[in-house]
Amino acid sequence: MKIKCPACGKENNEGAKNCRYCGKTLTRAAKQQAAAKKRQLLPRILLVPAAALTVLAVCWFLFSRVPLHESILTAAGEEEMVSGLEEEEESEIPETAELTGLHHAEITIRDYGTLRLELDADAAPLTVENFIRLAQEGFYDGLTFHRIMDGFMIQGGRPDGSKSPVPTIPGEFSQNGVNNPISHVKGVISMARSGDPNSASSQFFITVGDATYLDGSYAAFGRVTEGMEVVEKIAKDARPVDDNGTILPEEQPLIENVVITD
Repeated sequence: MKIKCPACGKENNEGAKNCRYCGKTLTRAAKQQAAAKKRQLLPRILLVPAAALTVLAVCWFLFSRVPLHESILTAAGEEEMVSGLEEEEESEIPETAELTGLHHAEITIRDYGTLRLELDADAAPLTVENFIRLAQEGFYDGLTFHRIMDGFMIQGGRPDGSKSPVPTIPGEFSQNGVNNPISHVKGVISMARSGDPNSASSQFFITVGDATYLDGSYAAFGRVTEGMEVVEKIAKDARPVDDNGTILPEEQPLIENVVITD
């Protein structure tokens, strides 16, 4: 930095004590010029953190208004497969469930046979109560298994337009704050849902193979006790038209009825 002599106006090298042109003392001038330089630099130094704070404030404003959603499934290519289509329905969450213990149901599928299931109301009371209520009302009668993937699951219970909308229920699984000990091994029945953890209503799926990566993310509520060969046959016969396991309407296995036996 050059030091300008206040007497003659000539520039001298930094560190000079006297002006080499007129001989005047430069110490006071050097201090004044250094102070002026600092005052010029200060706004520039403050500009960087101020800009950073502005960016952070804008990001906070934007992201605080956009909900973040976790991926529904961890298995690649299977995220949509057990995702229900109930997100547009209004949620009516019951406070408590009255059912406890084990209950049993039978699902009869045209041209395939009957499945017998054990439903665990101690593990998922709201889910079991919802399934039993729909079955007793005849809701599932005449519906189909519309999504199928061999080795993974068969999914059914989607309203066909002739059924009234079904209220949604809370998701009874650990990621939603509920301790559900049932693991998604082969032959387990569980509820399908959308990205909302409380969006399950009527759609369910039965695992054709172990799918324990779903544990904690879906409300398993029972298991097949008889007729697992029926589930496997349905999965083997299926001809999905896409990677989501979508079955053409005319090829969807028909649920003749769901009967609660106790």
